Amino acid sequence: MVGIQIHTTVNCRMLKHWMVVLLLLWSCIKVAENLQPGRTQRAAPYPRRAKRGWVWNQFVVPEEMDIRQHVGQLRSELDNGNNSFQYKLLETGAGSFSIDERTGDIFAIQKLDREEKSLYILRAQVIDTTTGKAVEPESEFVIRVLDINDNKPKFLDEPYEATIPEMSPEGTFVIKVTANDADDPATGYHARILYNLEKGQPYFSVEPTTGVIRISSKMDRELQDTYCIIIQARDMLGQPGALSGTTIVSITLSDINDNKPIFKESFYRFTVSESAPSGTTIGKIMAYDDDIGDNAKMDYSIEDDDSEIFDIITDNETQEGIIILKKKVDFEHQNHYGIRAKVKNHHVDKELASAHVNASSTYIKVQVEDEDEPPAFLLPYYIFGIPEEKQHGSIVGTVSAIDIDRRQSPIRYSITGSKMFHIHDNGTIITTNLLDREVSAWYNLSVTATETYNEQQMSSAPVYVQVFNINDHAPEFSQYYETYVCENAEYGEIIQTISAIDRDESIEDHQFYFNHSVENTNNSSFILRDNKDNTAVILTNRTGFSLKEEPVFSMIIFIADNGIPSLTSTNTLTIQVCDCGESGSTETCTSKGLLFIMGFKTELIIAILLCITVIFGFVFLMLAMKQRRKQTQFPEKSEEFGENKFCYDDEGGREEDSEAYDIVELRSSAVIRERKSWRSKSAEIRSFYRQSLQVGPDTAIFRKFILEKLEEANTDPCAPPFDSLQTFAFEGTGSSAGSLSSLGSKATDQEDNFDYLNDLGPRFKRLACMFGSTMQTNN
Repeated sequence: MVGIQIHTTVNCRMLKHWMVVLLLLWSCIKVAENLQPGRTQRAAPYPRRAKRGWVWNQFVVPEEMDIRQHVGQLRSELDNGNNSFQYKLLETGAGSFSIDERTGDIFAIQKLDREEKSLYILRAQVIDTTTGKAVEPESEFVIRVLDINDNKPKFLDEPYEATIPEMSPEGTFVIKVTANDADDPATGYHARILYNLEKGQPYFSVEPTTGVIRISSKMDRELQDTYCIIIQARDMLGQPGALSGTTIVSITLSDINDNKPIFKESFYRFTVSESAPSGTTIGKIMAYDDDIGDNAKMDYSIEDDDSEIFDIITDNETQEGIIILKKKVDFEHQNHYGIRAKVKNHHVDKELASAHVNASSTYIKVQVEDEDEPPAFLLPYYIFGIPEEKQHGSIVGTVSAIDIDRRQSPIRYSITGSKMFHIHDNGTIITTNLLDREVSAWYNLSVTATETYNEQQMSSAPVYVQVFNINDHAPEFSQYYETYVCENAEYGEIIQTISAIDRDESIEDHQFYFNHSVENTNNSSFILRDNKDNTAVILTNRTGFSLKEEPVFSMIIFIADNGIPSLTSTNTLTIQVCDCGESGSTETCTSKGLLFIMGFKTELIIAILLCITVIFGFVFLMLAMKQRRKQTQFPEKSEEFGENKFCYDDEGGREEDSEAYDIVELRSSAVIRERKSWRSKSAEIRSFYRQSLQVGPDTAIFRKFILEKLEEANTDPCAPPFDSLQTFAFEGTGSSAGSLSSLGSKATDQEDNFDYLNDLGPRFKRLACMFGSTMQTNN
């Protein structure tokens, strides 16, 4: 077996470094050591049938070689150099490599990148060109791409951010960074990375092999709260020619409560009015804390304030201290105050307690401003007592108020709440009426004090007046007693138990004494016995009573109280004799009395209802009659009558009608009809002429028609005046010109004189001719 010849060509231009050359030589030595004899097969076209064959193995080629770089040579042991063999590279490697068919040299036709593909498996075949047949079977060989350091380290998890507490001790872990190198880690130190801190000293450091960043010096957030450091990663263990990559790490310091709040102002001055109510805001103070967030929350307090007049609270939004008035101040009592306030953080960890000793404080001076205040009563309320029935003007008590301001204004008093009292300018309260405890035992008054210099300033105080009781009411029966005695009552039989009441108020319990009058005691059918317990019983003093002879008895009873002085009242008890029947009980008498009362009440109620019914009926009748009078007298002619209801205010023909004419008289009065019928013919014609001026021209036809209608109306006593005369039937006395109606004219034969019409001018000439000619004709 003959070994295959291997020729390896290295492009020196690709070797940038002497290490690359050494690595290539080392790789070639390893390949030569691994060469092993391959299989041999007899070539078919040769008659000697001697064994022939060719050997395959792997080739090593560096990545990033130039195009058409020589990789190696395939050569069959049967090839005698007569150029009769043809070497072919099958399709599996045609894309990246080519072969010289005559010599068997293999070339790379494109740049190789180990990071993309590090191993190629190819197939080749030798063909005899004279016969066109394969000299040997297909054979595989391997081309391995050798790595060179052509990739720089890259950081995987960018960007890097970290947060650590301020003032952390040295060596505190911050963050770990990691870089990756795409080169072959098995080839030299191409993928061996070392980390280096390019920016960030002296506060941080990085471990070279792990990329762990640690604190190398304490840092204060109040001085600087963020840091940006740069970490470099170099391959080949940082040796010359190594490639590198960098990343930026952002580090933020979180706050810890390592600073106590401090007042920048050591003195504050505020003012407050003495009229300010409790809870009034006086002013604000402010402390400053370099910490942030919850570490900057503060609590304000007041030191050693025995007066407890002021208080301080914290505004959670602005962290200001708000001074408020806890109690009202009085300028006249004290016009200024001095307090000291301190501040501390709301929460402090035990580890940082040493930084918060000796809390900061400030001094606050509060000046009280004087105000014109209303008068002040010496007591918040007054209670007085006075016996009842005291005479008018009796003194009840005295109230007093003063002006607490410097000018000491005089005070004027007034009283409200009752008209039973009056108050003088000096505050003395007197009575204006007699007081009766039984009417009112207490009086609630309100006394107002007003400054004379400023009437707007006033104040009030309640005054309670108690009316003391005196024994001015005698005792009396506690109720009305209906007492009955049976006709067959026996001697000493109890017929009634009585008790008494007293409207007076007694310190001790009331004690009443009952007694029978002397007259009734000597000659009485009944006797009284005092039970000594504020009650007494009435007993019969004989046997048998007669309802017919003496049905009713009156018994006089005296009742005395235990007041000072004692009062006695005289009371009359009425006793009725009753026929108790076989039962012998007065309950039947009580029932009969009740039935009698109920019957009497029923009759009374019925009588009252009848009276009310009669009254309402009379009222309705009057209203109906009044309404009927207002209706139209002639309902069948209501439309015609309605047309003639006018009010004339023009001067008429000198005829006067002093009163309104009622059409009812036209129906009922025959005298008026007779008056019209007695009128002479000439008077009728003159009346016709007067009316004709309103109805149309002076023609014979109209004259005749009107005269006929007038005659019919005068001769018919039942017909209403439906002719033109009824125009004046409803005229009253309201016209200033007088009445125009002739209904009320006197029925005489005396003729009117119309000569004055000739003196009125040409407009009245026609009237003068008409009436003048008529007069001549009549004459």
